Amino acid sequence: MRMQAPEWKGEAVFAHPLVPVITGVCIAILAATSIGWARSLDLITGLWGVCGVAVAVWLRTGWGRRHDTAFAVVLTISILIGELIAGYKPALSVMLALANMVEIIGAILLARRFVPNLDVSSLSGAARFLIFGAVLSPIPAGLFAAAVLAPFGSGDVFETFKTWWFGHALGLAVIGTLGLALTPSTLSRFSRPGAILEAAVLLAGVLVVQYIGLSGLSAVGVVMIPLLLCVAVRTGVAGTAFSLLVVTVLSVGGAMLGYGPQADDMTRTQLVMMAQIQVLAGYMPILLVAALLEERDRFADRARTGQIRAERASESKSRLLANVAHEIKSPVAGVIGIGNLWSTGQLGPVTPQQTEMADMLVKTARQVETLAHDLLDLARAESGAIKVDLRPTDVAGLLEDVRLSARIRPEAQAIDLQVVCEGEGLIAIADSQRLMQVIDNLTTNALKYGGSGGRVVLRALSAEDHVRIEVIDFGPGLSLEKQAQLFEPFNRLGLERSGIEGHGVGLAIAKRLVELQDGSIGVVSAPGQGAIFWLTLPHA
Repeated sequence: MRMQAPEWKGEAVFAHPLVPVITGVCIAILAATSIGWARSLDLITGLWGVCGVAVAVWLRTGWGRRHDTAFAVVLTISILIGELIAGYKPALSVMLALANMVEIIGAILLARRFVPNLDVSSLSGAARFLIFGAVLSPIPAGLFAAAVLAPFGSGDVFETFKTWWFGHALGLAVIGTLGLALTPSTLSRFSRPGAILEAAVLLAGVLVVQYIGLSGLSAVGVVMIPLLLCVAVRTGVAGTAFSLLVVTVLSVGGAMLGYGPQADDMTRTQLVMMAQIQVLAGYMPILLVAALLEERDRFADRARTGQIRAERASESKSRLLANVAHEIKSPVAGVIGIGNLWSTGQLGPVTPQQTEMADMLVKTARQVETLAHDLLDLARAESGAIKVDLRPTDVAGLLEDVRLSARIRPEAQAIDLQVVCEGEGLIAIADSQRLMQVIDNLTTNALKYGGSGGRVVLRALSAEDHVRIEVIDFGPGLSLEKQAQLFEPFNRLGLERSGIEGHGVGLAIAKRLVELQDGSIGVVSAPGQGAIFWLTLPHA
């Protein structure tokens, strides 16, 4: 299967047909300048930016056989021209151009393989690009270049390889990451003048600290690392990569000129090596910190967006429920009135069969009326329209009122319904009307679903600074899976087709009412062991 190129939104600049040509000119100038300056110091280039620029632009302009072939040809010619302008012999220029192309093509293939979306603003993407695109890709080319340069008197092959490897890895890591990080989404954080000013101040601080380091102060890293961490926090991957580019140019360039810590005790080659290692091992991991922070911010933004959408959807649902409930109530009331008139004979003589049908009509209409009231309560609870009047409430007396009210229900006739109050002073801060509604709902459920146990207990006790109320039944109990779904609106746990009436909204309303009273509600149950529905409220 052929892989599809990643889509880059809003990046028409990189798709311009002149980009390869402009890139080639820049590559030739950069190669000639870097090599010429290094040769004037009798050194190998300590920071090779050619490959970093080439890889970043190549990756950002897309892919395809025609595109890749054209880009490879342009880059090869450009690097070769730069080598010749710098003064290398034609044979050596060709060999070094080939070595650079091996490195560039290797970095392109590895980046496309291990970072297919080219996203360095995530921890995984940045780490994969640094490891595969920057650290590993220069190794084959470095070995080849060291072998090619040896006959030209470049010195020790291993030292040449190390200098090549570190210099090219730095260029790929810093410039390549910066090129991939410059996307509209990452640059949007610099759209405000305050953000630009903050980034400028941080960059100025980096320049000052690095300048002090070039004067020979060896402890500059103690200040630079926290400063770069601040850059990572405030400017993300793009700002961090740019700051690291500045640090790398000044650090490696200064080392090539003989500046830096311990300059009197080390050769220039050793100074360059130390500067490369300091940037690669000491400062480059901060790019990963920046990527991690940027990824975290992106996830946080998505979570906030999702929360806003969920709240809007909840508000819309609540309005819909309220409207539906209001629309239902009026016609249902009319049906109940007509049914009562019909069953009592006020609309004319009726047969026993018609009376039974009229009673069934009224019963069904009252069920719909109850559903309408439940929908209204649910809509009010979810929208926060319900107001509670919190006062000291006698829990023992309230439980007794619930017990007396429940006793007259048909399902309670054969059930032992008890009230157990443990301790004195069971006074809770609650809305007595709403609390009674909650306990009455829990008791009704216990009678309907747990009445097979023959007993239901309403229990109250003190629990530290709270009053705990329990409604206990000895019925079939609930599995953990069903307990997790208990307080979901309209979820009757598979009992929709049972003979037990209900709409599945009572517990959802109860949960919201308890929360409005600064309390909590839950259940303790197991299959075959009954259920304990509990709620806690602040103690008066």
